[in-house]
Amino acid sequence: MYTYIVIILVYLAALTVYNFMQARKVKTQDDMMVAGRSLGVTKMVFTLVCTWIGSGTFIAGAEYAYRAGWSSMWMPAGAWVGIAIIYFLAGKIRTFGQYTIGDILEERYGKLARLFGAIALIIAFTTIVSYQFRAGGYILNVITDGALSVEAGQALAAGFVILFTAIGGMIAVAHTDLPNGIIIMLACIIAVPFVVATAGGLGAPAATLPASHMMLISPDFGQYPFLKGFSYFLATMFLLLGVQSMYQKFYSAKTPADAKKAVALWIVGTIVVETVVVVIAIYASSYYWGDTTIDPAAIVLHAARTMVPAPVGLLLLAAAVVVVLSTGMNYLLSPSTNIMRDIYQRFMAPDAPQSRMVALQKVLIVVLGLVAFLMIFIPTVLKSEISVLKYAYFAYTIYGVAITPALLAALAWKRATKAGGLTSIISGAFMVIALDIVLPYAAPQIMIDGDPWGIPSIYPALLVSIGTLVIVSFMTPKPDKAVLAKLFPEKA
Repeated sequence: MYTYIVIILVYLAALTVYNFMQARKVKTQDDMMVAGRSLGVTKMVFTLVCTWIGSGTFIAGAEYAYRAGWSSMWMPAGAWVGIAIIYFLAGKIRTFGQYTIGDILEERYGKLARLFGAIALIIAFTTIVSYQFRAGGYILNVITDGALSVEAGQALAAGFVILFTAIGGMIAVAHTDLPNGIIIMLACIIAVPFVVATAGGLGAPAATLPASHMMLISPDFGQYPFLKGFSYFLATMFLLLGVQSMYQKFYSAKTPADAKKAVALWIVGTIVVETVVVVIAIYASSYYWGDTTIDPAAIVLHAARTMVPAPVGLLLLAAAVVVVLSTGMNYLLSPSTNIMRDIYQRFMAPDAPQSRMVALQKVLIVVLGLVAFLMIFIPTVLKSEISVLKYAYFAYTIYGVAITPALLAALAWKRATKAGGLTSIISGAFMVIALDIVLPYAAPQIMIDGDPWGIPSIYPALLVSIGTLVIVSFMTPKPDKAVLAKLFPEKA
């Protein structure tokens, strides 16, 4: 146990020193937000993998695999389709070359779209950061064989993530992601054969787990199994298609061509890692099936401790640690960038000096990090049930519904109008909050398997968001050519 702790602490200490060194390079807004637009293809690929592969994969995805078996692949499959689509937009995103998605939203839909888009993003990303802290708690609890509680572990994880992000911004995030990405990919690939062998061979899941775990659509999904399974696909896809953390990485690339090449390699890395994590989770589930002391969210972590040789287990646990750090840093940096760029700089101090912008963003990182910590700490104190999977699904849905339809239309549909885009953002966010937060408390009698009337919220919310975008756009005058010129220069 102590060997695991010492080695991982040494690695974290090395990252801390490295971040302090990188922080000396942070002089301007470009350095803090987009790494000086200096990233080549290799660093782009690994930072994209690290940004996407977080506790949503290692913890929420593992929990989903434990409960649903192979049908849990619906969730990562949404990301693969999303990356394939975004490949065709990566060059345009880098050419536009700003700081946040709010820059794109305002270009097409006006300053209110920037403001409401920023609010939706802050809610979603702060939620994502909160469950990175929870994941860190699980990891430290497993590494210490329970000597450190999940609650204490999540506090330590929060401290590391907030410190690392505040120190160096995107420069620290992107350069740290290179070694982290290598560890993640190596650990996952090397661990698989050991986990399969320890579980009892290739046929172990079919022999041990319920028959529903072997199905494409698990009948345990809820009132409408296909709708539930496909809702995870849609939520993941729509989040990825519009997620600002990825757009910031595109803005950080040296050239549009580098951004596009990085996306092509990113999809390969993501498919490999996410598939391997599901495989590990399912075989570990068959090994531990019936053990009520095992938390499904920590199933991959337990596999690392007991199902593989110690060096491989250490590598896999180190991978889990770095995905929490990397994803937490990325998703904490993004909303702070939105507040600085989309609210403070846009509406309050457009001519603020670079030194003030950098200093204020560091303060905001700490404040948002504390808010994210409270989102997981308060339910802990109240002894409420905490599911990383539920946190992830809410964050994915509100972002994917409120932001992505309007954002994709801004990049690819010239007929989208200011009124259409703004209405889409507001109505999409309102629907998710109403269906996932208000209704469960206001009308619990209509909730079936966690969904209003048994229908996952993403379906009515997407219908409203896309419907208002299209209908209102056709009901209002076409955008002026001057509005389209920056995003459609060759056709405007």
